[in-house]
Amino acid sequence: MPGTAAFRHEAMLYDSPETFVEGAAPFIRDAVAAGEPIMVAVGAEKIDLLRDRLGDDAGPVVFADMAELGANPARIIPAWREFVDANAASGRPLRGIGEPIWAERSPTELVECQCHEALLNVAFAAAGDFHLLCPYDSGRLDDEVLAEAERSHPYVAGAPSAAYRGHDAVPQLAAPLPEPPADAVEHEITGESLADLRHLTAAAAERAGLSEARVHDLVLAVHEIATNSVRHGGGRGALRFWVEDDAVICEVRDSGRIAQQPLVGRVRPAIGQTGGWGLWLANQLCDLVQLRELPHGSVVRLHQRTR
Repeated sequence: MPGTAAFRHEAMLYDSPETFVEGAAPFIRDAVAAGEPIMVAVGAEKIDLLRDRLGDDAGPVVFADMAELGANPARIIPAWREFVDANAASGRPLRGIGEPIWAERSPTELVECQCHEALLNVAFAAAGDFHLLCPYDSGRLDDEVLAEAERSHPYVAGAPSAAYRGHDAVPQLAAPLPEPPADAVEHEITGESLADLRHLTAAAAERAGLSEARVHDLVLAVHEIATNSVRHGGGRGALRFWVEDDAVICEVRDSGRIAQQPLVGRVRPAIGQTGGWGLWLANQLCDLVQLRELPHGSVVRLHQRTR
């Protein structure tokens, strides 16, 4: 990781497209002028606005459409890690702009995005001189969302945040999930039941209308998480699945613990590594993955949209 300075994680408030550009463009221009690598991950419309404002200064900037990159928020930290690692040899300070939270996010996605924002402080605590600016639309987001931004960012609008709860605090990992519906189907997970569970998951996903490719992805993700239960969760667990709104949801509960691994599923295992792939693969295959600590174990909830 480059440099010796601390990672600076800062929330930037704006209330219109114009004020977004007014806040983001100087930050980008300063990086370009100093020869500092910078990546900007925001929505496509904001990328167009920034390109128009920056002109030739947009040339060295790495742009990424956050609607694609961050559709599953658990994929964002790996993208930032790739950016940091790719530029580590330069020895220069690094900059980034990332907007994972916008008004159209569903309530479920919003909680996972807030978890992501808190986990950034864990993921890049030793990243050196890396300044990451996170825009928040104060004109469209609820007050509680803005208050949570103050709690998850050490800096807000250039000043230290008095509400910041600390680098290791990720309360969303313990936030309760809504109870499954009464018609959720439950099956026991054991080493002997894994093959049957793959068939049952495929049948449920097909009935819900998932395409063949997305059925395959969900079955593989469920298999990986259920196998983790057998190997690391006390040898058994429980699988439940149901259809909610426009998604098939599969939930695995077991007695495994994640307290010492807050970034599990967000750090790509090394090539040749035999373990640690389950949650990583699930995040690559599913639209959303929720991971929670329980008093006596953990729960993983996989979401695969039907459209």
